[in-house]
Amino acid sequence: MAKVDQLTDMLRPAAEALGYEFLGVEYIPQGKHSILRIYIDHENGINVDDCASVSHQASGVLEVEDPIASQYTLEVSSPGLERPLFTLEHFKKFVGSKVNLRCHVGVNGRRKFKGELSAVEDELLIVNVDNETFEIDFGDVDGAHLVAEF
Repeated sequence: MAKVDQLTDMLRPAAEALGYEFLGVEYIPQGKHSILRIYIDHENGINVDDCASVSHQASGVLEVEDPIASQYTLEVSSPGLERPLFTLEHFKKFVGSKVNLRCHVGVNGRRKFKGELSAVEDELLIVNVDNETFEIDFGDVDGAHLVAEF
């Protein structure tokens, strides 16, 4: 997690300086096929030119700072319908929505949850899954995103 925090601190200012909301970073280390993905948003939406602008800025920062020793592919993306949730503020914004989350430790014998995010209390996420309520510590969440419902 330290690498993601380092990358977030490094890349957030580059995206925000261009007027975008910096949502978060995913770093997937896979040797020569590693991926560094930056998620951005804007009140007017995100298009390819927006992604290219942030990619250009982020590339400059990454070139100077060189935080990843191996080869990787840089991707800049809009959050899409199944937007990732990175911060407590993201979770608070989407209370009442269906979420899919994964924990790095077990909570009541399970690590994966798909259900309604009914509340956020301090650093506790309250998720209803199949008529059962789970209290999940935000610090235990390994990854989360909204579930698109049509």
